[in-house]
Amino acid sequence: MTDFASLLVADRGQKARAIHLVDKASFDAWLKKRPAEDRALLEAMRFDGKKPHAFALLPRGNEFEVVDAVKSVDSLSPWCLAKLAESLPEGAYKLTGGEPGKAALGWLLGQHRFDAYRSKDNSEQGPRVLVTGEAAQIETMVGLAEATALVRDLVNTPAGDLGPAELEKAVRDAATELGAQVRVTSGKDLASGYPLIAAVGGAASDARAPRLIELEWGKTDDPRVAIVGKGVCFDSGGLDLKHASGMRLMKKDMGGAAHALALARLVIVEKLPVRLHLLIPAVENAVSGAAYRPGDVIKSRAGTFVEIDNTDAEGRLVLADAFARAAEDKPALMIDFATLTGAARIALGPDLPALFTTTDALAADLETASRDAEDPLWRMPLWEPYSDMLKSEIADLANAGGAPMAGCITAAMFLKRFVPDDLEWAHLDTYAWRDAAAPGRPKGGEALGLRAVFELLQRRFVRP
Repeated sequence: MTDFASLLVADRGQKARAIHLVDKASFDAWLKKRPAEDRALLEAMRFDGKKPHAFALLPRGNEFEVVDAVKSVDSLSPWCLAKLAESLPEGAYKLTGGEPGKAALGWLLGQHRFDAYRSKDNSEQGPRVLVTGEAAQIETMVGLAEATALVRDLVNTPAGDLGPAELEKAVRDAATELGAQVRVTSGKDLASGYPLIAAVGGAASDARAPRLIELEWGKTDDPRVAIVGKGVCFDSGGLDLKHASGMRLMKKDMGGAAHALALARLVIVEKLPVRLHLLIPAVENAVSGAAYRPGDVIKSRAGTFVEIDNTDAEGRLVLADAFARAAEDKPALMIDFATLTGAARIALGPDLPALFTTTDALAADLETASRDAEDPLWRMPLWEPYSDMLKSEIADLANAGGAPMAGCITAAMFLKRFVPDDLEWAHLDTYAWRDAAAPGRPKGGEALGLRAVFELLQRRFVRP
């Protein structure tokens, strides 16, 4: 993984190239104060400070300074320095008009690459180091960058190299590093204790057998927080087989698990005063003679009988058993991440995770955290009348409805059946992917909603 800690360093008076930030409102006044040669060069380059992410290099003998256009010099976004981090020559840099704040995140992530499957690129530039006077913020920004990169790397890894066993290893590696405990349930114990997880993963080979991975950390008398992540390492759709185009990106169907693990790492690294319980149902939804079938009825861990209407609605099934396990320990809060429905993407597009919560207070807190972290979420309703779409003629409920509407809401309503009434719960239906590149955000796996939820947890559980 990228050594982010070496890319953001405390200001100790070391030599660094200057970065001047300008915006549409401030550019003309800034330009008047520049030397004539700078003004002439910028005019020749048609640099007017109006287009964010545009930048120019101003020669200073054998060195140079940088002028960079941002949307607002008074309110730096996480991504306004990302293009510079991707493009500048190696070396050390420092802002002339203040500190980077949130923009340090984009500086760090602009230099992250997922290159595990590429031969060495000798043309790649060396590290670009940002010098900052906000020494206290360095560790936090590095942690956020590492968590985001972890999500991206896990989601980008091909499914052939990242099955349930490899996902388990990622959790075990984190536990070893951070001093947490891991418990894994599989085999006969999975079949008897977590029948929905066992059914969804039952068609996979022995090497890719299903399992429930649990990590626990923290003091037992601290408030218990459960974080659940959908870990479908590849989703063929099962016997309700996806079309080829729909299957192409299904290596990312464990994106919820990647988010959950990254969030758990942040909680532990920041030593939040909680009793953390991470749960990842890890499966491959494959096709074989052992595959579960449309029309099957399976008794869940919670005792609810579920009729299988569609084997491609598998994520909610594995989450249901994980929810039941989490609820047994009576957490104060449960949050799950899942690449659950295409309907959420149709409604909100790729950038906005659909947020469902059981309380208005939690929704308001998450929306505030989302705005402050500049990590957008959009609340959707848990609309009780739509539960009728999940009715079964022979079982307690079906895993998918026949109606072609409200797909992300009915999926959330299914999950809600496995959440106790007194448990505060938030569900994020996230894409975990970026279809087109942007500064600091390459095409591929992406963390969406991670920083917002971490901001919420920091505010709710502040160590005295």
